[in-house]
Amino acid sequence: MSRRLVVVLVTAGMVAGAQAVPAHPDVPTPPDADGAGSGERPDARTALLAPSRTVGKLRFTSTSRLAPGVVYRTFETTGTGGTVLGDLLDVDLRARGVGVDLLRPSDVAARRRVTAMANAQRAIAGVNGDFFNAGETHPGVVATGAPSGPAVADDDPLKGAVPKGQRFGPSLPPGTSAEDVIGVDTDGRARLGRLRVTGTVRSDDTRVNLTLRGLNQYALPVGSVGAFTDEWGSVSRKRAVCGTDKARSAPCSDNTAEVTVRKGVVRRVTGTVGGGAIPDDTTVLVGREKGADALRALRPGDRVKVSYGLTGPTRFSFAIGGFPILRDGEPLKGLDPKGPAPRTAAGVSRDGRHLYLVVADGRSKRSAGLTVAELASLMDKAGADGAVNLDGGGSSTFVTRTNGKAVVRNEPSDGSERAVANGIGVFVDD
Repeated sequence: MSRRLVVVLVTAGMVAGAQAVPAHPDVPTPPDADGAGSGERPDARTALLAPSRTVGKLRFTSTSRLAPGVVYRTFETTGTGGTVLGDLLDVDLRARGVGVDLLRPSDVAARRRVTAMANAQRAIAGVNGDFFNAGETHPGVVATGAPSGPAVADDDPLKGAVPKGQRFGPSLPPGTSAEDVIGVDTDGRARLGRLRVTGTVRSDDTRVNLTLRGLNQYALPVGSVGAFTDEWGSVSRKRAVCGTDKARSAPCSDNTAEVTVRKGVVRRVTGTVGGGAIPDDTTVLVGREKGADALRALRPGDRVKVSYGLTGPTRFSFAIGGFPILRDGEPLKGLDPKGPAPRTAAGVSRDGRHLYLVVADGRSKRSAGLTVAELASLMDKAGADGAVNLDGGGSSTFVTRTNGKAVVRNEPSDGSERAVANGIGVFVDD
């Protein structure tokens, strides 16, 4: 696996369009319109149970080594709803040849099962990742399937975070952000961090000098401009101008603009946000409100330079969106009390040398699931110093490779594996 220095700012002169979520043989119908994962599904048991903040004793029921430095365990504990069964992977990032990176479909705006992504990328283990745009309430607008938070894969910035009010999943604890991530830095240590889109659009004649606020994301901040590249895929970009920073279901903007830039030259300016695959030498700029007004100053034939990237206090070679639930060995205050439900989490050791991947099953007679607060307690007992909550509910999936093929180890609450936006994969050099 590549361990190059993360590209924090890249330049482009790129793009063209988008449409509906591409069909794929292993992609089932999206989950209900209320959203992906455990945080937004009503759970009748919530009203009947007094939520706790800690899990019971953590007991490991089996242990096996998948590779040097990669240990797989099953566990049992108790929570608000009773017995909880789950799977845990302890990855020693110091082990020779061991690496962690993003599991992903070929496009940002697409979904695949974790087993399919793990097989395609030859991961030895993995879990599902970020919450995603699974359902839509805007007439005529398709669900993109794109994840909510930032993403970095193999040193390259893929996408930025949608505004807080546009994300899916449980409510964020105080002091956290839609831009929060977990990942591995350029020194090979697992870290929690925060990544923000930075970039500009500048015309050669200086008439236009804009700040970018988005990168390959299904929702742009009100009044902003975002960039879409060939990484986005063919899904319509219309969703990016719908809702507001505080309300996901608010109407789509009626003041929009889209500019196609190919090899540094403006090729097209239109008021309609489009769709279709974007060539690798092209960038599509989408603006809403004030951002749209600014983009309309461009004309076909103008020469422009588009630069974009993800920046933050930590330089990541791999990162995925997830909100913190544990810091310095302590659960955060204000964690969402809903549940119990299936949960997925990722954690880091104090020295950053170990990454922990966990799935706790739920909504079954065998395993009741956890609240988010209980998930934080579980990660603490598993050895993590910091941890984030990832997409849960029917998305929670834990896979390992057996006889050259990825196999689901947990019991997904939908009854079968769900197609998701991305995941965390563990890799070993052949």
